[in-house]
Amino acid sequence: MVKFFLWCIIFILCWPLAIIALVLYPIVWLILLPFRLLGIAVGAALDLIWTVVTFPARSLRKLTA
Repeated sequence: MVKFFLWCIIFILCWPLAIIALVLYPIVWLILLPFRLLGIAVGAALDLIWTVVTFPARSLRKLTA
């Protein structure tokens, strides 16, 4: 909703810039999509490594409790 209001303000102040932003937004989103997917994959890999590293401590904690 905030992006829409910002676009409306830009449209009122400078409508050619707002039209260019409206056209370029999907193109920029498509260009940045692989980087988002890479970030999700790296985050998942780091979570997996963290789980493997902390597994012995968590299993020992459950055995002593």
